[in-house]
Amino acid sequence: MKPSIPQGTRDFPAAVLRKRNHILDTIRSVFILYGFEPLETPAMENIETLMGKYGDEGDKLLFKILNNGLHLPEKKETALKDFQQVLEGKNTKGITERALRYDLTIPFARFVAMNHQQLTLPYKRFQMQPVWRADRPQRGRYREFWQCDADVAGSLSLLHESELVNVYKDVFRLLRIPVAIHINNRKILSALATLCGGEDLMAHITVAIDKLDKIGPEKVKDELIGKGLSMEQVERVEHYMSIQGDTLQRLQQLDELFAEVPIGKEGIGELRQVLELSQSNDQAECIVDPTLARGLNYYTGSIFEIKAKGIEMGSIGGGGRYDDLTGLFGVKGIPGVGISFGVDRIYDVMEELTLFPDHIHSGTKALIFRTSEHELRYQMDLAAVLRKNGIACELFHELVKFDKQFKYAERKGIPYVIIAGSEEMKKTTYLVKNLASGEQREYALEQLISMLIA
Repeated sequence: MKPSIPQGTRDFPAAVLRKRNHILDTIRSVFILYGFEPLETPAMENIETLMGKYGDEGDKLLFKILNNGLHLPEKKETALKDFQQVLEGKNTKGITERALRYDLTIPFARFVAMNHQQLTLPYKRFQMQPVWRADRPQRGRYREFWQCDADVAGSLSLLHESELVNVYKDVFRLLRIPVAIHINNRKILSALATLCGGEDLMAHITVAIDKLDKIGPEKVKDELIGKGLSMEQVERVEHYMSIQGDTLQRLQQLDELFAEVPIGKEGIGELRQVLELSQSNDQAECIVDPTLARGLNYYTGSIFEIKAKGIEMGSIGGGGRYDDLTGLFGVKGIPGVGISFGVDRIYDVMEELTLFPDHIHSGTKALIFRTSEHELRYQMDLAAVLRKNGIACELFHELVKFDKQFKYAERKGIPYVIIAGSEEMKKTTYLVKNLASGEQREYALEQLISMLIA
């Protein structure tokens, strides 16, 4: 049978991994500059930790893990009955008690709920790990992918929102990706639900609006009608979705629309404050986007979504405020706000726009040729000295003609080859060839180290 990997997953060879690590290292460095500390959580969570936190759409995308021991005779009869419930779309602990994490936010909230008495609040953490979703694979959407999150727990201050906006600006400036930062507030969407007849319509409206970019306004309208909204209610949503203009014009239209809705006025006020606090001369553009909904149920205030300019790609980052997320785990009064970077989509954007720096494309800096057994110790000592000085090098593994050793260096993209044969050993020197220019030159050890480090 021909070997394969599951659909929606990928292998990462060295050339790809170096580029991915460039993205991860850049994001990590900015997180640390803003005072976030690292956290890792298990790949799997208890299923009750995850179920019901992402809305009906999200719950369907959880990768559930079968319990072990279902083959045992004493469990077989019960397991067959439980499987029937699973086939009917229900969940049963007899079959599955665990699932792969869907995102990093809920595991973070679970961690804070379990450890809040030992944490110094506000607790600022970053987390960079893979997540899994049983989604339909397509360009920019995978079943296994990495997220890089930064969250703050234990503070209501909008200063955190503004700093998280600036984290986005700093990361994408360093990665040289031109982006637009879309901002909205869930309180404004709550006000829209109030205008349409009640808070109970909030989930239907936000889930539908969240699909606007994918399915268009007519399909959004059809979905709202399908959820039982009247034509008058749908027209109010359509009017809301039609808000256009620059930032000031959009804020003015929102002011007029929600002049008599307190929760809406509160959301607009928070939106203005976040925009004001995060103002800078950075090229990243902040856009007030009333149609930004982010369908996840746990958001309560500011919400963010990042889109790359000049390329057709979904969002490459997003997040928002969730003031009662730990309340889902029985711990009240710990508000939070966070953002996430979609590493896989960022990679695709950088590939398409050719933004990766040249220096990350190779690993080994020099290949030391094998000449004869007599010089092997001299060559191994050279390799040790180069490595102690932080220079990545290899010693060719066998005694073969130089032609084969040259081909190995060329295929791996190694820029320099070093010959340390009998003549060089007598003079305590090293003959170095630059494979790009063809230039060949002899160096003493200190000169060689300086040249390779430069």
